[in-house]
Amino acid sequence: MTVKSVPRPTDPDAAARFARDAQPLFDALLRRARGLTKTTADAEDLVQDTMLHAFIGYHTFREGTDFKAWMYRILYNRWVSTYRAKQRRPQEVPVDDVAEGDLASSATRLPSAAGSAEAEALNRLPDHEIRSAMASLPADFRTALFYAAVQGHTFAETATILNIPRGTVMSRVSRGRARLRAALAESAHAPIAQSA
Repeated sequence: MTVKSVPRPTDPDAAARFARDAQPLFDALLRRARGLTKTTADAEDLVQDTMLHAFIGYHTFREGTDFKAWMYRILYNRWVSTYRAKQRRPQEVPVDDVAEGDLASSATRLPSAAGSAEAEALNRLPDHEIRSAMASLPADFRTALFYAAVQGHTFAETATILNIPRGTVMSRVSRGRARLRAALAESAHAPIAQSA
């Protein structure tokens, strides 16, 4: 959790007014937060986060508008933001509770990630066509492409392996892929030899 510095209100009575206006809403906000989060501890955290954000933004509240509605909107927006952050966060499991068998079985149940269109096309080509297309590449492109695309190393790892700058690896892989695509496209459109 990041701690924000609370700006000093330009009005010296702003903190007292905020406390006066927010205090009567605390129980109602807590009930609403329990309805959203389903647990008391999470509801208390949500109300605290709401109060903090409301106090920081109190200078934006316009006198004469509904303070209660403003607080409820902040509560709801903070809940949505927290919920979305939890959805993006990867699932955490204590390492002591995981056995190798669990990892292997969960890996087989995971849907395989869809590869790039280039990878899908390469998977459909016969091996001899890929080998001959790779062989037609200049040695520098072929080597960089082999380590980065075939072996699955990152550009930084490939740069370390080949003892060249990372940018050079990126350039060679990009240019190698372009040439490989062109070579495979030519072989895909080549007339099929008919047996006599």
